[in-house]
Amino acid sequence: MPLWIRAWLTTLLIASLSACSTIRLEPLPDGMTDQPPADWADRSAQLRQFDHWQLSGKLAVRQPSDSGTALINHWIQKGEAYDLALSSSFLGMGSTTLKGVPEFIELTLANGETYRSGDPAALMEAATGWQLPLESLTWWIRGLPSPGSDYRLLFNNQGELAIIRQDGWEIRYDRWHEQQSNIPALPARITALKEQKRVRVAVGDWQELKP
Repeated sequence: MPLWIRAWLTTLLIASLSACSTIRLEPLPDGMTDQPPADWADRSAQLRQFDHWQLSGKLAVRQPSDSGTALINHWIQKGEAYDLALSSSFLGMGSTTLKGVPEFIELTLANGETYRSGDPAALMEAATGWQLPLESLTWWIRGLPSPGSDYRLLFNNQGELAIIRQDGWEIRYDRWHEQQSNIPALPARITALKEQKRVRVAVGDWQELKP
């Protein structure tokens, strides 16, 4: 093989490898990093163990079809089982109770009608018109990604979790409560966004429950 052809092929190979190694990465928001702080592994492990709790607060949902707010009278979580009581005048919901575990929900409306389903999100939407990722919210509300699907975490300059991106949702952590005893700081307000849907939860009070 002539020397000039060999040199041309070598140049072409190097150029091809350089092109293949160029990966377009989505730019990070200003002041954010995807490198977790040194204490993130310990902090997330503590939050996963914090699985018996109760909170109260306010829920706001905005979507193309409708919008509304509800009081969270209580959200009791005991392992995988949840008991969520909402009060709202929106769409005549009144007092609505949701009890369930992963892949099962029992929803009771203000008029006493009770519905059960193996698809919590679908039943919630059919009964109230709200599209809520209930099973993921039990993780996101503590500042954790939901297990079982890919995610990306972004942290701010103070080492606080700022954003979780998962399943097409972007969960933003706007405020945090102060750390209590051996429990890491818990979210005070989170905003979950997906396309034209927005779910905002403001937590007024966290309480640890005994297993």
